[in-house]
Amino acid sequence: MTEALLETKPHAPDPSAIPPDELARMTDDIVAALKTVYDPEIPVDIYELGLVYKVDIDDDRNVAIEMTLTAPGCPVAGDMPGWVENAVSTVAGVKSAKATVVFDPPWDHSRMSDEARVALNMW
Repeated sequence: MTEALLETKPHAPDPSAIPPDELARMTDDIVAALKTVYDPEIPVDIYELGLVYKVDIDDDRNVAIEMTLTAPGCPVAGDMPGWVENAVSTVAGVKSAKATVVFDPPWDHSRMSDEARVALNMW
């Protein structure tokens, strides 16, 4: 008797309910919105500084942002998540935005983009 082998494949994540072209546009616009938020003590936006760790857009168009600060004792720690939420909430198609500050992994200079390094003369 011969037995057939069943090949199982890992379950792929369900595709987004948001059309791919719209999701791409929203992603680009969210990045642009994040680039409008600055730490008042550093002349580089939070995106280029590498303070944004994760951005999730769910099927209902709610955006969850995980971000950090350059230092846990940052004087704008209580304000910056609101600035991020306000900026991202202006993006067309975004229903809501929620920013959460995390400190794991800790931020360091290696997270900065080349653009940020040039602006801060940190080569």
